[in-house]
Amino acid sequence: MIRIRAARRDDQPAIRRLVRGAHLNPLSLDRRRFRLAVDDGGQIIACGQVRRHRDGLGELASIVVAEAWRGQGVARVVIEHLMAEAGPPLWLTCRSGLINFYARFGFREVDPADPLPAYFRCVRRVAEALRSLSRHGERLAVMRWLA
Repeated sequence: MIRIRAARRDDQPAIRRLVRGAHLNPLSLDRRRFRLAVDDGGQIIACGQVRRHRDGLGELASIVVAEAWRGQGVARVVIEHLMAEAGPPLWLTCRSGLINFYARFGFREVDPADPLPAYFRCVRRVAEALRSLSRHGERLAVMRWLA
């Protein structure tokens, strides 16, 4: 049985380990925004947050599932919980290989030609600059959920 709970002060190191282990953005990891998935023994098996930007936009971020729990629907539980808590609209950035995964939750990719809020415009510019250095062939996708 998987349970979702708010992160506590003593969970901060575990959140950092999960996020860094997944090679995600290690900035803005304020535990007060995080929801954690825990197993029957209380072990943290996944995390996620909705980060609020200066302009009020919500960003689904830092979705990580511990390796041993991947493929068992844990990310779905975390994401659905965060979406229900925050409500639309929500934004996210992800590797282009994850577009179909997030589309299952109602997120749609924002067309590169469409205007973006300032934060996502900046992130996209940086990602495009770094993409030229990457050999993986993936790009950064900006997605939005409107309900």
